[in-house]
Amino acid sequence: MKTLKYFYTLIIIVTLFTGCSDDSDPVFEPNPVEGLEKIYEFTAEEYSLELYSDKLNLEVGYNEISVRIKDLANNEYLTNAEVSWMPLMHMETKEHSAPHSTLDNSESNSVYSGTIVFQMPGNETEYWDLELTFKINGKVITDTYEITVLQPNEDQKKLQVFLGNDDNKYILAYVNPKAPEIGINDFTAVLYKMENLMDFPLVENYSITVDPRMPGMDNHSSPNNQDLVYNATSELYEGKLSLTMTGYWKINLKLINDEGETIMGKDVSESNSESDLYFELEF
Repeated sequence: MKTLKYFYTLIIIVTLFTGCSDDSDPVFEPNPVEGLEKIYEFTAEEYSLELYSDKLNLEVGYNEISVRIKDLANNEYLTNAEVSWMPLMHMETKEHSAPHSTLDNSESNSVYSGTIVFQMPGNETEYWDLELTFKINGKVITDTYEITVLQPNEDQKKLQVFLGNDDNKYILAYVNPKAPEIGINDFTAVLYKMENLMDFPLVENYSITVDPRMPGMDNHSSPNNQDLVYNATSELYEGKLSLTMTGYWKINLKLINDEGETIMGKDVSESNSESDLYFELEF
């Protein structure tokens, strides 16, 4: 009889707990921009436009940027807008754009993410602005905002703008590793061709040889590096970078087109200590 009472008591307790765990319990959604810095907030009519980055500022070189658009009427972020952008540098004698991707919200529907490769910083007389356009419910809103682009604090070459021996101008930018470590690092870069002052298409299916050296340590190299090859899914050049110790490294590079011709860069040898195409890092 006691066993039966315990059984009924257990049923009542389970029922009570089940009844309390209903849809009224709060649901905590992850913050889609957690870990990012909000570097700008602009206003466009009845909307607020927020720009986020993993850096404190926009810098010369490769920048990953996220855009959120808030409807100020209901304080909700747009998830179904068509968003585009256009960076523009205003120089004293001309204007030009910068290599940039499209904006995509496939990873988080309220965050439109993309990249811009700024070729130069602004100064007292020359500056960058960013045109942002979005379409929502058949309405198109466009506005332009001045932005600040700085030279990175670290005195390391992470961007190369050069004329290849095929008479084309290229923009090669370092992407990863952001925090290099001793060992084998995933190594990525992005490559664009300058068709004119406003158009910078991605360069596909070239290759980039990788030869890291330590100039302060008899210019020694490292084992198990892998050359950069194009990945059509990520739209990046991907390889492996072997770093055997901390310190200053010069990553000597050589750009080779899809016909096997060298476009820029030199092999490192006893008579040639460095390539004229390279990245630098120190950790």
